[in-house]
Amino acid sequence: MRPSRDFFERLAAAARLETLPRFRTGLDVVNKDRGGYDPVTEGDQAAERAIRVLIEAEFPDHGILGEEQGNIGLERRFVWVIDPIDGTRAFISGLPTWGTLIGFRENGQSVMGLMDQPFTGERYFADGERSWYSGPGGERQLKTRACETLGDAVLYTTSPDIFLPEKKNRFDAVRNEVRLTRYGVDCYAYVLLAAGFVDLVIETGLKPYDVGALIPIIRQAGGVITTWTGGSPEEGGAIIAAASQSLHRQALALLQD
Repeated sequence: MRPSRDFFERLAAAARLETLPRFRTGLDVVNKDRGGYDPVTEGDQAAERAIRVLIEAEFPDHGILGEEQGNIGLERRFVWVIDPIDGTRAFISGLPTWGTLIGFRENGQSVMGLMDQPFTGERYFADGERSWYSGPGGERQLKTRACETLGDAVLYTTSPDIFLPEKKNRFDAVRNEVRLTRYGVDCYAYVLLAAGFVDLVIETGLKPYDVGALIPIIRQAGGVITTWTGGSPEEGGAIIAAASQSLHRQALALLQD
């Protein structure tokens, strides 16, 4: 049995109580990556704990894949995929482009998902069939933009510095064809694609919790999301999201060339 939208809202509200009071407060940051910079804050950890407590109480038989607290029961039919603060660098820099990601898998497939941005009061939710926006201005169903060619496309990626040289060349091949390229915003780029403001998001090095909630939001808004090889995106890696099948095919051809 799939969870209700109300339960997703409860999870987002519990996380919000931990993240929003800490935003723009100069909180302590810990680096998780000894060879680079992968920040984590007490907000990340507290928000994931709050989400897990509710899931374990309501659905004790479900598995959980989380960024901060480890994984349990990944072989189970139903698995939650949690990123308490996607965009921690934005969070610690005071930018309101981070979000709490709560995804839900059934038999390994991402079927429901929520992205919550507490500071702006926006939520993006995939209910298993359709995707929805709620926030300032009310609620509406999400639908990707009818963009069919690369020359008309708006492309986002978090940072060109993330790409290894070979993949950077492939990304540049797409970037050279699009109308506009912008950087940053992490998970926000994907929900803006679902909302019809962005046409392509191309990234590499993603973890399952980076995309678990976003996959159904994009698909149920009419978009396409796969790996650069056209495979399933549930395990992360090199990811492309597109507003239309045609746009996806054109970009994928350049990424695979």
